[in-house]
Amino acid sequence: MGATLSLSSICINMRAAIRKRYGGPEVINVIETDLPPPAADQIQVKVQASTVNRTDCANLTGQPLIMHFVLGIRTPRDVRIGVDFAGEIVAVGSAVTEYQVSDRIVGFADTGLGGQAEMLNIKIGKHIIKIPEGIDYVSAAAAVEGAHYAYSFIERADIRAGQKVLVNGATGAIGSALLQLIRPLDIHITGTADTEHQELIRSLGADETIDYTQTNFWEQNEKYDHIFDAVGKSRWGHCKPLLNTFGSYTSSELGPRAENPVLSLFSFWTRDKQVHFPIPYSTEKTLPYIMDALNREILTPVIDRVHSLSDIAEAYRYVMTGQKIGNVLIKH
Repeated sequence: MGATLSLSSICINMRAAIRKRYGGPEVINVIETDLPPPAADQIQVKVQASTVNRTDCANLTGQPLIMHFVLGIRTPRDVRIGVDFAGEIVAVGSAVTEYQVSDRIVGFADTGLGGQAEMLNIKIGKHIIKIPEGIDYVSAAAAVEGAHYAYSFIERADIRAGQKVLVNGATGAIGSALLQLIRPLDIHITGTADTEHQELIRSLGADETIDYTQTNFWEQNEKYDHIFDAVGKSRWGHCKPLLNTFGSYTSSELGPRAENPVLSLFSFWTRDKQVHFPIPYSTEKTLPYIMDALNREILTPVIDRVHSLSDIAEAYRYVMTGQKIGNVLIKH
């Protein structure tokens, strides 16, 4: 369906969060700018919700340093920020046939797509999908980043009925999604959280909990078939003794001296305890999976705080403390 609204032929004044250099929240500016009409293969979206998450923080700061090779060596090639969004289509390009005005969509790209803005133009493709009926914008936006990475954890581990699994960082965006997505499996799940959130992770699917303010999980005597470190605060050396034969360790971070990707290569040739490095799958796989999980009520995103776009720098400051629970929302 071609563009039918006047919005498709005029520039629109809107606000957007940008950064022109790498750094902390202090480099973020919320500016007024003109959004041009969508190109032939684009849609124009009024953003209703987006999140501030660990991926956003990596893109903002350029840390780890590999992000400079992805986003721009000295300065970011794209000044826009925001890896996800949920919103309503207000105009479509002349070549667009699969979407129409008033469709509700959600989008995600780990290198960013400008979701922290009042409106955006985005090319039709693998980074967007329609939101199922009955799912609100906040839930759709809050679901994608954490569950996108959780999917990679699950798919790279050979989880079997009767096994024991530990999820470290079970209250974060990845960890809280991971707990819920593996809950339907016939397995025993242990999750870590601080004292205040023990009951939360039980409600998300943990059979047992460990209070990390009292003890490190690797100091326990339990054995596991899979250890998922959703916050990257452990090491292979800590976790290897806790694994059963043919067990696996997966971390969301590179590890000291980027050891985890290297160890995962060596693990490919072993049949005993393995390290998996969860290189993310394409959003062509993850977005349909996530929307189906939302639709079937397997996944309910955990919401910590809601900020306005004007207050986005403060949202980043909070996320960068590492203390957020689930997701921090930007509501438009």
